[in-house]
Amino acid sequence: MNANAPSHSPTQPPRAAPHARSDYPRLLPMTTRLRDIDVYGHMNNVVYNEYFDTAVNQTLVELGVLDLNKSDVIGLVVHSQTSYFRPVSFPDRVVLGLRVGRLGRTSVTYEFALFRGEDETAAAQGSYTHAYVDRASNQPVELPPVLRRALEPLLRASAPA
Repeated sequence: MNANAPSHSPTQPPRAAPHARSDYPRLLPMTTRLRDIDVYGHMNNVVYNEYFDTAVNQTLVELGVLDLNKSDVIGLVVHSQTSYFRPVSFPDRVVLGLRVGRLGRTSVTYEFALFRGEDETAAAQGSYTHAYVDRASNQPVELPPVLRRALEPLLRASAPA
C-alpha cells in the first residue's frame, strides 16, 4: 500500500470528526422511542433525519416564523447528509444540537448533531438545506426578513450570512 495515498475515496471528502456539544447554540432534549430501533438493536439511520426535521420545525414554530398550516412561505429539503459515529438505542436520552450553517438568498443550510445523554461529542451529525418556496405556487422565494432575523442568532460563527 502506498503510504502517500489518501485515506479516503478520491470522490469523497475525508470524514469529519464528531462535533462538540458546545458548537451548537440551540439544544433540544428528546428520548428515543422503541419504534426507532431496527433489527440490529440501534436507532435506524432514517430516524436520525426525522429527529433533525423535528428539531428544525420545532425551532421555527417556537421562534414564531412557521405556522405549519398557514405560512405562505415553507422550506423544502433539497439536500441532506448524515455521518454516524456511535450507535444510539432505546431508551436513550438524547440532545439535538441545531445551528445554521448558511443563510442564502432563497435557502438555509441547517446543521445538526445528536448527542447521547451527557456525551460532549456527537453520536451523529449532519446537515440539510431548505429551499424556501411559496406554498401555493411551489416557486422559490427570497427568505422573509422575519425568518432571516430569527435565524441569525443560530448562525455558525464562520458561516456566510
